[in-house]
Amino acid sequence: MLFQKAMKIEGDTDTYELHPNVKAYALKDVGFQVSNAGNYTLERSVDPTSPYNKNQMLKITIAKDLSGFKMATTNASGNRRVNIFKGAHAEGNVEQYHFILQNLMDREILQKK
Repeated sequence: MLFQKAMKIEGDTDTYELHPNVKAYALKDVGFQVSNAGNYTLERSVDPTSPYNKNQMLKITIAKDLSGFKMATTNASGNRRVNIFKGAHAEGNVEQYHFILQNLMDREILQKK
């Protein structure tokens, strides 16, 4: 998948885009890691009971030049996309997902479109 200006997770009603004031140091402050290609990646568990339980993950990759990003919710291994808005644990997972995204919006990394 190519980097895009705006992304929407399957099942979510909101579309997100990079904040115009996003800075590389802010990405590192919230836990983004720099990949071998120079892009910034963040992986967070959406399990509300433990951040170490990686059944379902939110993965965000931001281009090294901060021009676009990719965002997906996946299974633990990252090879299959999942819809966290459906299933037995949806309420808690969605709450944690929104908490993570709210932190990124507060830090001027993402914004709602």
